[in-house]
Amino acid sequence: MANERQRAESPEDLTGLFVRRANEHDAEGLAALYEPEAVVVYPPGELTRGRAAIQLLYQRMLARVPKFEPEESLPSLLAGDLALTSTRRRDGSGIRIQVARRQADGGWLRVLDWPEPPST
Repeated sequence: MANERQRAESPEDLTGLFVRRANEHDAEGLAALYEPEAVVVYPPGELTRGRAAIQLLYQRMLARVPKFEPEESLPSLLAGDLALTSTRRRDGSGIRIQVARRQADGGWLRVLDWPEPPST
């Protein structure tokens, strides 16, 4: 099923795909947006490592959060096959930060995801 899913053609596509898959309660599809050894800093202060652990994290989250809303994407910073992406949190309390990498097939996957970095 993962091969049938739309891939991110640009780093910015990852956010829209994330919201769509979250609202479909597709934890496997959410995990497929990450490289196999990716790291998510969630719950806050904890590291979730690897696609299987990320899928489990999202299974638990989707059981508690019924709907995700899109957030404003900020301009990405590109360096070769790496991209620093971010979105402004809907509640105005800061931003979410991600690092994505271009894959051999031209698509993009997240490598690092920090959805709730501390405010300064």
